Amino acid sequence: MAYLSALSVLVVKNLPSPTTIIIVAGGSGKRMASAQPKQFLPIHGKAILHHTIEAFHKVDPTFRYVVVLPEEYIDYWKNHAAMKKIPVEQTLVAGGAERFFSVKNALKEVPKSGLVAIHDGVRPLVSKHTIRYALETAAEKGNAIPVLPVVDSVREVFGESTRPVDRSHYRLVQTPQCFDAELIHRAYAQDYYPSFTDDASVVEKLGVHINLVEGNRENIKITTSFDLKLAEVLLNI
Repeated sequence: MAYLSALSVLVVKNLPSPTTIIIVAGGSGKRMASAQPKQFLPIHGKAILHHTIEAFHKVDPTFRYVVVLPEEYIDYWKNHAAMKKIPVEQTLVAGGAERFFSVKNALKEVPKSGLVAIHDGVRPLVSKHTIRYALETAAEKGNAIPVLPVVDSVREVFGESTRPVDRSHYRLVQTPQCFDAELIHRAYAQDYYPSFTDDASVVEKLGVHINLVEGNRENIKITTSFDLKLAEVLLNI
């Protein structure tokens, strides 16, 4: 974990302006088996997406927001946000067939200067420290993604054969993934590859080194009904 202690001394008092938060909430949430997409499911009277936006607003009320949604739910969320008086102005855009295209759509609404943070809409438990730490590192070094060490034993599977691997060589990747705006625009001008599993992999295709910072263990991605129950408990602490 040397990379964490080495970065812990980094302090950037003022983030570049503007700082744009892209919230990717374009999924249908089939694994949740609910009547509506999981990002709109309520926890303690607020939609998951509402909690997620609030997490960033508490860090800095000047952040700009671009929210990616299923096209058929844009009017629904616009009305919901007005009704719930969510205290941020949001630019709403339609998602694409893959996450890559959803982010690419969102970037059309983002300036080519400042910072961009790209975050999963169903990660409402991201901490202030994680958000600030990733943004400050990106301001200093051009990019940053939050990660966690793997605590369970890990095995690699080859058909019916398996083998143990050294978990110290692996990290669990979270969001927000943060970038210099010019860099992320340049990365998403590339053609799509199936290997693009997150924003860091798109930037890395340019040959850019990716900087790792410490995430927070509570920053789970709500995917299943179990995750939803866990988030209900954690958001009540």
